[in-house]
Amino acid sequence: EAARASGRFDVIHVSTDSQHYADIAAQYGADEPFLRSADAASDTASSEDAIREVLRRYGERGQHFDAFMLLQPTSPLRTAGDICAAFDVMEQKRAESVVSVCEMEHSPLWCNTLPPDDSMREFLRKDGERRRQDLAVYYRLNGAIYLVKTEHFLRTGSLYGDGCYAYHMSAERSVDIDSPTDFIIADALLGSTL
Repeated sequence: EAARASGRFDVIHVSTDSQHYADIAAQYGADEPFLRSADAASDTASSEDAIREVLRRYGERGQHFDAFMLLQPTSPLRTAGDICAAFDVMEQKRAESVVSVCEMEHSPLWCNTLPPDDSMREFLRKDGERRRQDLAVYYRLNGAIYLVKTEHFLRTGSLYGDGCYAYHMSAERSVDIDSPTDFIIADALLGSTL
């Protein structure tokens, strides 16, 4: 729905190995001329593997794209406005790719590994002992938007690299569903007005 509402795409495709989900995607206006192969749907396949397959399969149909955007279904709170703003960043920065990020809730300077005896003796690094307000702002990938020029991806095999810029999203729209708790939070936020 967000992809359609943005008006920025020539083709919207849901890459899936399930005919059931492809049919649902088609009901919402997605182009579903093929299913994801077993290789690209395996437990060891990466998002990049699925992207390569989609680009190849559309290429075989005579369709080529200047850029593509990966919109992971685990980030349902991104909006059409976020999608359009990412395209604006690409244009303004003359970027090869744009990846969405959000500010981290806690500084990684307050994180560390623990030794086998769980001693906290060297847990905090020197920088981590400062007040939160005095620490640098850290960002994390939020999984919502990966906008990439096709030539860059095919040449480098990467969604990142030189010419990659950040698109900043709010924490409220940056829920990335990786656990049952994340699902509960996303469901609650979807039920509210953001």
